[in-house]
Amino acid sequence: MDRYWNALTEVQDPEMPVNLVDLGVIYAIDERDGVVAVDLTFTAMGCPASEFILDDVRERLLREPGVREVRINVVWDPPWTAARLSEAGRDALEAWGLAV
Repeated sequence: MDRYWNALTEVQDPEMPVNLVDLGVIYAIDERDGVVAVDLTFTAMGCPASEFILDDVRERLLREPGVREVRINVVWDPPWTAARLSEAGRDALEAWGLAV
């Protein structure tokens, strides 16, 4: 699974200067027979960038060898909070001027 987590560090949130893994919106990744399932959330319901994020996650994972399908499950429980940020994510947002 590490390679999928690493791949998703290349996917940036379109509205903030931080990748989805460091932002803490990726909850789980599973792979079976070339099908990668991703549980993710958004920082807020009605996120205007949600379709871009879903497309970017799907596109990036499909570039991984052996991946033939990506299934994304948007989850709201547990809800995202700033506590899910990695240290790198927190640093990036603070450098951008956001209090976290």
